[in-house]
Amino acid sequence: MDATRRGTGAGVARAQAYGTQAKNAYAHTLRLPRTDFPLRADAARREAQFRERCTDALYRWQLENNRRPQFVLHDGPPYANGDLHIGHFMNKVLKDVINRYQVMQGRRVVYVPGFDTHGLPIEQKALATLKGRDPLDSLDPLEIRRLARSFALRAVARQTEGFREYGVMGDWANPYLTLDPEYEAGQLEVFKEMVLRGYIYRQKKPVYWSPSSRTALAEAELEYNDEHTSTSVYVKMPLTAESAAKIGAQGGASALVWTTTPWTLPANSAIAVHPDLQYVLAAVGGSQLVVGRDRLGEIVAMAGEPEVRVLRELSGRELAGLSYSSTLRGAECPILLADYVAGDSGTGLVHSAPGHGKEDYELGLASGLEIYSPVDDHGRFTGDAGPDLAGKEVLGAGTAAVIGKLEAAGLLFHRHAFTHSYPYDWRTKKPVIQRATPQWFADLADLRDGACEALRDVAVVVPESGRRRLRAFVAGRSEWCISRQRVWGVPIPVLYDAASGEPLLTAESIDHIIQVVRTRGGTDAWWTLPVEELVAPAHRGTGATYVRGTDTMDVWFDSGSSWRVMQTRMGCGAGARADVYLEGSDQHRGWFQSSLLTSAAVRGAAPYRALVTHGFTLDEHGRKMSKSEGNTLEPGRVIHGGRDKKKEPAYGVDLLRLVVGSTDYTHDVSFGPTVFAGVSDTIRKIRGTVRFMLGNLDGFTADMAVPYRDMESIDRYALHELYHFKQRAKAAFDGFEFFRALQAVNNFTNVVLSAFYFDVSKDRLYAHGVDDVQRRSAQTALYHILVNYTTTLAPVTCHLAEEVWEFLGPTRRALGKDTWSVFQERWDQSDAQWDDPALAERWAALRQIRGLANRAIEAARQARQIGSSLEAELSIYLPVESTQLGRLLQASGKFHGLEADNTTLAATKKTALTTANLALLRARVEDDLRLACVTSRVSVHDASQAGQAPGGHLQDDVIVALGSETAVRVVCRRSPLHKCPRCWNFHSEEEGCLCSRCRDVVGGGGPQQPRGADPA
Repeated sequence: MDATRRGTGAGVARAQAYGTQAKNAYAHTLRLPRTDFPLRADAARREAQFRERCTDALYRWQLENNRRPQFVLHDGPPYANGDLHIGHFMNKVLKDVINRYQVMQGRRVVYVPGFDTHGLPIEQKALATLKGRDPLDSLDPLEIRRLARSFALRAVARQTEGFREYGVMGDWANPYLTLDPEYEAGQLEVFKEMVLRGYIYRQKKPVYWSPSSRTALAEAELEYNDEHTSTSVYVKMPLTAESAAKIGAQGGASALVWTTTPWTLPANSAIAVHPDLQYVLAAVGGSQLVVGRDRLGEIVAMAGEPEVRVLRELSGRELAGLSYSSTLRGAECPILLADYVAGDSGTGLVHSAPGHGKEDYELGLASGLEIYSPVDDHGRFTGDAGPDLAGKEVLGAGTAAVIGKLEAAGLLFHRHAFTHSYPYDWRTKKPVIQRATPQWFADLADLRDGACEALRDVAVVVPESGRRRLRAFVAGRSEWCISRQRVWGVPIPVLYDAASGEPLLTAESIDHIIQVVRTRGGTDAWWTLPVEELVAPAHRGTGATYVRGTDTMDVWFDSGSSWRVMQTRMGCGAGARADVYLEGSDQHRGWFQSSLLTSAAVRGAAPYRALVTHGFTLDEHGRKMSKSEGNTLEPGRVIHGGRDKKKEPAYGVDLLRLVVGSTDYTHDVSFGPTVFAGVSDTIRKIRGTVRFMLGNLDGFTADMAVPYRDMESIDRYALHELYHFKQRAKAAFDGFEFFRALQAVNNFTNVVLSAFYFDVSKDRLYAHGVDDVQRRSAQTALYHILVNYTTTLAPVTCHLAEEVWEFLGPTRRALGKDTWSVFQERWDQSDAQWDDPALAERWAALRQIRGLANRAIEAARQARQIGSSLEAELSIYLPVESTQLGRLLQASGKFHGLEADNTTLAATKKTALTTANLALLRARVEDDLRLACVTSRVSVHDASQAGQAPGGHLQDDVIVALGSETAVRVVCRRSPLHKCPRCWNFHSEEEGCLCSRCRDVVGGGGPQQPRGADPA
């Protein structure tokens, strides 16, 4: 419903009166709202008209014209590996809301979008079309890089087009790409600084390895499958004869171990026991087994043996130093002490393969064991595992073959399926393994404390729990594997001595390679140039021959080095920090963390002053959106609509922006048809509200504006409400709580404007003369409201705000203001003088009476005493002294019969009041109540006169609480006067005649004098 027709029950009659021109012979004399601003958006078509001026043109303008301190929101680069989804939309729009708000604060916003263009996700997509062969084995590295680069650049172009359509303002013509030579050189500078500070080292140790991707992975590149099923095996490891004799075994004895990764048994190098746990040598069936004492019962149950004999109890320390035969490996191995062994699972003895697990590796390193891993890049056994295992995939046929060998050797005690959480490659969705390979690492043992300390200097974290989460992730890491075994990325700039294999990693060498990257077209030079050209002059002529390394950097190191863009592209100083980083909550493990680590390592500080985190996207049933579920949402389908526009309407961009802005994004956010339909109604209501104001500002010019001190009381009260609405919205935007700002918009729209102020203003706006000060006072208030209402919405619904500004243009130009974009305006155009608590208290009391009056009018209507509220006369009875409400009205002389009590009133008001002023004050409050109640006449009386109330419908015993409970009575009766045929108020002395007000307007009577503030 149009705002001109919307309101409370008491206001419907007047809306109908002025909205039904055909029934009103004087309709042509009324000033009904006039505007071409449409109630329906037709957003998919109309938004495009405003996009350029509120994105690219605006970005250029604010860079040149805004002079307040620079504001930098540093963009976390999305992977350029496919089309955009609703998660991209939410991320970029949240950033855009922040940037637009800062532009309207007068700050020079620098927003350089970024794209992550290296790494496995892009390489996989680029090679996916090469079916029927393994591209890693058959393609030259440069061909792979060419395909990947081409794919990434195409994705960047498509994503850029989408982000621009979303109304995201930024330097889209010059984004930063991690494949740019200058960016790559800067990343290598970060690497060099970390080398010089001792953070970078190379070592052969177990890392997460993806057979499906054929590369090492970092923790941030894993996801855990809680439904993974492994084969759990209990295996007998025969003690040597000497060791068996030491523990008193009669004949052969075995240590019983348990593992859920049978494929690691060919690499078994030790058994770990806890020094303080108790173990037993027990006869179980025909075997003598060493097991944890607390695990014996469960193990016996597995064997199905009714009886068991404990031959001896032993401590873990007594087992240390014993030896056993690692049958599948064909070697004699030790039993070692380890504090990580648990006594409440497995057997209490842990099979240890230092080449396939972190704790095993550390135990093996401390004990001088070989870091042995007979598994290749494909996740298959090598020939070192034996000819019967070679070539078999460890997670498939290899596991079955290992179990078969154990069974054939009589060493398999028990096996069963075991469902547990297991790490998967987050890109291929396939399980990973741990495998020892030579890798490059960043040592976090010393760095993490500095990084956590740097996090203390981050002023704002939204939500605050994000600070604890990020700190926990950083504190829980001791190292970061930064090398990858792929070709699409930045090479780790290391040359190796061909004879010794020793790495060449000096400042001179890295500087030379950086210069090559800068001057020879980027990192392709690493693969194209002769290796001799990669050797720094300082290392030439030594007789050494070098080969280039084949490892590339983890893409988290790529994006984690992006804070350098602030120095190279944004004109910031060397120690500059972004004002805001904003990404999804998964980036506590990813970009937030890698950025913090690299910046803390090189600069000793966090790269951001504020850290804002948003949740994931859900469908409207609360399920996480994913391609596998088939519930993903393409923003373009919502913006432009589907094939069937009735089922899938074209909602436009601003609707999706409003969904994002209206939701507490720190939690997961739901998107779907039901959500869109609800927000569509909200936009329609906003447009109706704006349309009412635009329509009533038609013809409003500078000389018509009324100074604040001369405005009507109701209009000054509306500005008071506007001021506080604006302050609430400002606090919300400042705190990154945009949804609270939109809540304030909805509340102001529904409670202050639609349900009250618009209703009580229509009579003045429609029926008063054009030059009447009361009408101009209302227009002045509407102008201030519309400007501040629009600027509040602008950061979120940018296209709608620009459309409003377009229609407001004639009025603004008439007022001497001419800005072509709403974003050239100050966001807050409220005035502190509008804050009037005393006035607000008075109108709060009047609005309470209005609510009570509406009940009385409705009761009279139901009793058929009146038809509409304009037919009613109201007599309001309330105590004078016993309530805050009564004292408030008494202090201004609002009651009949009090004119003679001038002394009391003077004492209350601290000033002398003339009888004329008292009469004017009484008339004023009664007129305000008449406006508030949308009726023809109101009189106010002391409650002591209620017994003398005239006939009519009496609303008895209604309680109004205002400081204390008291009875307020409203008497409603039909007016004895006649309906004015022009304004429909019951103010006419004779049937069919105009009221005095309308007679003056139609007859050309002069304008009324301004009422201004109360004369008292």
